[in-house]
Amino acid sequence: MPEFQCDTHQRETPTLPSWQRLLTPTDYQRVFKGHPWKSTDACLTLLAVKNTQGYARLGLVIMKKRVRRAVQRNRIKRLARESFRQYKTELGGLDLVVLARDNTAQYDNAALFTSLRKHWQRLARLHRKADASSSTDSSTT
Repeated sequence: MPEFQCDTHQRETPTLPSWQRLLTPTDYQRVFKGHPWKSTDACLTLLAVKNTQGYARLGLVIMKKRVRRAVQRNRIKRLARESFRQYKTELGGLDLVVLARDNTAQYDNAALFTSLRKHWQRLARLHRKADASSSTDSSTT
């Protein structure tokens, strides 16, 4: 009789490597204190600052004060990480922090994904615009 094998414990879930995450309090403080770019809507607030690494890094601040249930906090973080994976190449050298708002938990996955997509696109556009203006400034001097 064939043996049944369950691979639920060995499934490969895509993880965000540590080099693509904000890890230390200093990383977060740098974004909070020096955030030149901010994108806000009814669902989420995103802060961004240019980094020196040349690739995008993500930080998540989904506070219990804003989203009471752990299941909802984990869902929001999971969606933010997945959305970031899809858009990280467009975000170049930015350190980004996703902040939950008071009513974030009431939105379904599709609404959160749409909100995140708009935030990523807006921040990428602001970053490109700032890079273009800084490169023209340096070429004129």
